[in-house]
Amino acid sequence: MKDMQGAAALIGRVFVAHVFVVASVMKLMNFAATAGFMTSLGVPYAPVLLGLSLPIELIGGLMIVVGWQVRWAALALAAWLVIVTPIFHAFWGLDPIQTQNEMNHFMKNVSILGALLFISAMGPGGLSVDAIRTRRSGLDGTR
Repeated sequence: MKDMQGAAALIGRVFVAHVFVVASVMKLMNFAATAGFMTSLGVPYAPVLLGLSLPIELIGGLMIVVGWQVRWAALALAAWLVIVTPIFHAFWGLDPIQTQNEMNHFMKNVSILGALLFISAMGPGGLSVDAIRTRRSGLDGTR
């Protein structure tokens, strides 16, 4: 049973984290366009904030995938989502077509936020760097 739980936790971590890893790579590959988009939304110092945001997404996502310091990585990404979601997906006050699209993105981010909080609360599972390190120290590393 623990093997199945560990595998499910690993697959779940990969599914949640891939959003951040892929998004950060795409933003990095299109840095100028992404910074321009941010500026168009009224974000001050967009290139600087984008430069600070990219490592949070990329490193945090990779930490969750491999299962290293997962609770902290999930909390950092959750805090980041709380900040960026209302800025980039402000669905209130838009025309009906834009409202539906941005509300979908807003709710997607809220769902991902829930998954990150769950990961933070429950830990990485047995198939993770954290669990391996804990087992080697003689403690139970499944949480």
